[in-house]
Amino acid sequence: MSIIYSPEEGLITLRTKNTVYQMKADEIGTLLHTWYGEDTGEEDLSYAIHRMNRGFSGNPHEKGMTDRSYSFDQLPLETATFGAGDYRTAAIMVRHEDGSRALRLRFSGCRICPGKYTLPDLPASVEDKDDKAETLIVTMEDPEGGVKAELFYGVFPEKDVITRALRLTNTGRGEKRILKAAPLSLDFITGEYDLISFNGKWAKERVPERQALRCGVQSFGSVRGASSHHHNPSAILCEPSATEDKGKCWGISFVYSGEFLFEAERDMIGQTRLVLGIHPDDFEWVLQPGESFTSPEVLLTYSSEGFSGISRQFHDFIRKNIVRGYWRDRPRPILINNWEATYFYFTGEKLIEIASTAKDLGIEMLVMDDGWFGDRNSDYNALGDWEPNEEKLGMTLHELGARLEDLGMRFGIWFEPETISEDSDLFRAHPDWAIAVPGRAPDLSRSELLLDMSRRDVQDYIIEKMSAVIEEGRASYVKWDFNRSMCDKFTHALPAGRQGEMAHRFVLGTYRVLESLLTRFPELLIEGCSGGGGRFDCGMLYYTPQIWCSDNTDPVERLTIQYGTSFIYPVNTMGAHVSASPNHQTGRTTPMETRSAVAMSGTFGYELDPNRLSEEEKEEIRRGIRVFSELRELIHGGDYYRLTRPDDTGCTVFEEAAKDGKKALVTAVYDHVRANPAPVYVCLHGLKEEKNYRLRLIPGHVQKGRNNPADEAYREGQTIRGSSLMKRGIYIPQYTKEYQSWQILIEEEE
Repeated sequence: MSIIYSPEEGLITLRTKNTVYQMKADEIGTLLHTWYGEDTGEEDLSYAIHRMNRGFSGNPHEKGMTDRSYSFDQLPLETATFGAGDYRTAAIMVRHEDGSRALRLRFSGCRICPGKYTLPDLPASVEDKDDKAETLIVTMEDPEGGVKAELFYGVFPEKDVITRALRLTNTGRGEKRILKAAPLSLDFITGEYDLISFNGKWAKERVPERQALRCGVQSFGSVRGASSHHHNPSAILCEPSATEDKGKCWGISFVYSGEFLFEAERDMIGQTRLVLGIHPDDFEWVLQPGESFTSPEVLLTYSSEGFSGISRQFHDFIRKNIVRGYWRDRPRPILINNWEATYFYFTGEKLIEIASTAKDLGIEMLVMDDGWFGDRNSDYNALGDWEPNEEKLGMTLHELGARLEDLGMRFGIWFEPETISEDSDLFRAHPDWAIAVPGRAPDLSRSELLLDMSRRDVQDYIIEKMSAVIEEGRASYVKWDFNRSMCDKFTHALPAGRQGEMAHRFVLGTYRVLESLLTRFPELLIEGCSGGGGRFDCGMLYYTPQIWCSDNTDPVERLTIQYGTSFIYPVNTMGAHVSASPNHQTGRTTPMETRSAVAMSGTFGYELDPNRLSEEEKEEIRRGIRVFSELRELIHGGDYYRLTRPDDTGCTVFEEAAKDGKKALVTAVYDHVRANPAPVYVCLHGLKEEKNYRLRLIPGHVQKGRNNPADEAYREGQTIRGSSLMKRGIYIPQYTKEYQSWQILIEEEE
């Protein structure tokens, strides 16, 4: 069993293949957190908790007269509550009917269940066929306060992942208001730590930032209605000496797409607390007697093998236990999107023209982007009017879909379901459906407003309209966009005293629409998008197995974006396209083979007009598609290794290695050209030390007329032992032009 409970000692131990997570209920019902990290066996680790009277750290009434060393202010707690003697960051805060906020939860029991728990109306990790997951539900109660808390733990022993969720129930007679509900509360009694967060902005998402924890609270989060471009709801805690391949690290990721807050506090005696949950700034949930509130889920994993170990464990788990449904294990179609090819200015015939050429190049799907509906020829109007503009297209949507099908192409279509234009038939019919504070002119972003997704009638409208379009066009793919942050929060569907529920109910409404569409169209592939990567999180990946990584399609810029994303999320979730050159966001000119190499480390598609390309460029597209098709299983299913950091050496290098160690692909992109550069060497990973491997440059990356003997050796297919490749490493060929890229295939010799 992966969960062991000893009632006599009050000890609960969660075990995975390489880790132990332990908690203990003490003599007065305080649930102590004793350990989370490498496997220590089943010993009671509470012996390491040191108590002493530190002054100004209050004592619970049961202990105060006899033991002034016992204080919630310094004990490592399994969940932290507000107002009852723990002055550190709280995970749970409740306002009682009398206005007080003190909450003291005591352990009252636990139960162990086979399989993995589910969460009503929320995304949550699921069991894969080979998993032997178990669930622990710990019950804690505050009898005087009339609150019960249930702490949910899902244990995936083979994947070294533990999940956490929280349910709060009003067991009293009066109304309760939940002011903060964080499913993660994790205490460390000792140690110096660094925190890695993934921050950014539109077109520069998820850039890793590492900083040492200092005394006090460090935090990041989002109050934008979505997880945001600016701060991803994931983090890595690590010891200061941790590197890519060595050191103790804890990975944390929130399975939620809305507003969140991550807090890390280092207290006066060097203890560290992590708290992650829904952002409390604009959250307040009302519970009447007998009602419950369930939080979203948090994923936890630990590795002593550095950031790379965390990444591999998260990648495997997200691929198999977060992503689900028809497309989880299937090769996804190589698509071409018309946005950067035409923007709003296209007809059905223009799309057929793009699709016909794309089919000849080996592309499998055409995606019709923004501009196909209503009176939509700019981003100023018509959002919400999801009726095909047959006059603009010059044909019906059914005819367009049928003609693409006759070409042997799949059909995909763009929606922005959660938004509405003031200049739209929908707004004129239902102005109360738009989020806005009554009596105030609303804030506009991209000339649009948000629909009130907390309302059931709004959700039903979107489900009906999207379903009709998908059926008419026989679409097999939807690009789901979300292009603005939330503000002016107000819903006509709730009274004044419950407006704090609106932002969370908005997210629940989005999840309901997504689940309804996937139930109706189980083979539909939905790609998430939010102005690019503004809602890239495990909550969306539960419904959309891939997410547009960024609106920035410049391959050199994408190196940093995809590098940061890879710390938590696997390659096959990252929407990545080959776009036109010069690039539309930066004006940079890059070789076609470099654009292909970078996009291959993603879902792989195109964002250009193939009819404007030279024959040489078209042939490079054919070559790129052949290479990707041959190596797709390795790229999307292998272990990912970051071999250099962007900008460190002027050459970004990463590797995808097969799980069985028989094959690996090394991709190197020179992101900065220097005169007389130092040679770039990298050590490989994931190979078999005792085996010999043949190295060769992928065709298309071989440059004719070169005289460097080291580069010639790649062309001739040199053979090197696995131990040497991993310990001594390989030399990356130098560049002959700006933004040169290389792809090196390493294959085990039979």
